[in-house]
Amino acid sequence: MIGDALIAQILKQENVDWIGAYPYHSLIDEAAKINIKPIIPRQERAGVNMADGFSRINNGNKIGVFIMQRGPGAENAFGGVAQAFSDAVPILLLPGGHERTKTQRSPEFDSVEHFKGITKWSANINMVERIPELMGKAFSLLKNGRPGPVLLEIPQDVALQEFNGSTKYTPVSTHLSSADPDAIKDIIKALIKSKNPVINAGQGILYAEATKELIEFSELTNIPVMTTLAGKSAFPENHPLSLGTAARTGTKMCDDFLKNTDFILGLGTSFTQSNFQAPMPTNVPIAQSTNCTDDINKDYRIDFGAIGDSKLVIKQMIEEVKSQLGPEGRKDNNHVIDKIRKLKDEFIAEWLPHFTSNELPMSPYRVFHELAKTLGSSNVIITHDSGYPRDQLSPFWQATNPRGYIGWGKSTQLGYGLGLAIGAKMAAPEKHVVNVMGDASFGMAGMDIETATRSKVGTLTVILNNGVMTHYSDHMPVATEKWESNRFSGNYSKVAEGLGAFAKRIETPDKISEAINLAVKANDQGQPAVLEMITKEENNVPNYWF
Repeated sequence: MIGDALIAQILKQENVDWIGAYPYHSLIDEAAKINIKPIIPRQERAGVNMADGFSRINNGNKIGVFIMQRGPGAENAFGGVAQAFSDAVPILLLPGGHERTKTQRSPEFDSVEHFKGITKWSANINMVERIPELMGKAFSLLKNGRPGPVLLEIPQDVALQEFNGSTKYTPVSTHLSSADPDAIKDIIKALIKSKNPVINAGQGILYAEATKELIEFSELTNIPVMTTLAGKSAFPENHPLSLGTAARTGTKMCDDFLKNTDFILGLGTSFTQSNFQAPMPTNVPIAQSTNCTDDINKDYRIDFGAIGDSKLVIKQMIEEVKSQLGPEGRKDNNHVIDKIRKLKDEFIAEWLPHFTSNELPMSPYRVFHELAKTLGSSNVIITHDSGYPRDQLSPFWQATNPRGYIGWGKSTQLGYGLGLAIGAKMAAPEKHVVNVMGDASFGMAGMDIETATRSKVGTLTVILNNGVMTHYSDHMPVATEKWESNRFSGNYSKVAEGLGAFAKRIETPDKISEAINLAVKANDQGQPAVLEMITKEENNVPNYWF
């Protein structure tokens, strides 16, 4: 068989049943021959985003794959890969490459070199005989350690060359490790001495599928849990010990407990400092559990560290708490649950007028309220685009199940959420998958509604159309104010209808719920839906720390 056929066979053995792809790439046909479904997006970045969303919902157990043409195709995919790298998402990238006799010629785009800074590993299949070895290494890196994209370029002559060796391939296994027992003892000892500890849970909890263990540990120790934006949904936000999410915006509960804590325990988080994560207090001890040594002392000086898989580490911590305190654990002597309930009631009361507002143009918060009321959260996967859709949604959407919310933000490319939603729906077709985006985001990525139509992927896209780039318009030169050049216009529901989606334009709050129900019926038939909500420019967000 030729090289491409062997690569396709290995993908099949690694449980890959679809690939995002944008021609030309000779591997596409070979994959299709063995029932690996190719899905062709309208642009490469969207295809990468789809693979990203698919990997996230599968917790990396099934890997999203994107295949792109050499040169321009790889160039167009770059932004999506950068986003996946910043958010630690495992995706496999298989760009085409020039024949080996034509490499290293300026000005050709060299995928291997250019992608090194945004991948865990970027390499070239230099010999057809090495395909099993190099594909095995790629999947090993995808399945082990800190997640991230991996790129393996396929030179055209290698793709078409006959492979005469053994085609036997064994799928790669995942290998997990626990932490140093002495490190666990030290963390728990310090934790028990503290009066107001807080757990900061990150995306590592989701990848390790450690929500159950985190709940047990939190209840055993009566320690409240906040999550990072990427970790949102790792801990159920209807739990009495949940503080919610602390990102660029966040909850009053997170704000209060961060101001008064005397010990931070980070679980499955890199503690990355950014504009999209609440800063940690630097005058209190910080403990951190991560599966990546590069995270330790990266942005914060860590007092206690434990390297290992989050599920295994939390199990160790549970046993250590029982060893030091007994099976009943740490009592709620500080009445933490009552305090959280009081703060949450105050927070909801403060913001309730926004969620029940009848004003016109509509408040985006009223749109979120109707979404939650109509769809619930138990069978929903929701994500957002960058800017105010993220900042307004993340503090208030109550995520109750792991991966019920796809939070992201370290790179924040406009238009990212639509591809994520399509990939997520392919990973979990039984779920209602919702993407909330602004009109600027739709301008960046909206054509891939047609990709969902053609592929029969029933996602729900909610466009918050306020005609501006919200706070970004503040950065426009003053001289532009005498023109309307910074105000967008368009009827996006008509565009979406032309792309094959069920589409409605909603201008009054009383019509929102009815439109959502109609959209869900369309989704159930495999038709994507787009609801264009005519909303006000809403600058009011719960921002406590920036």
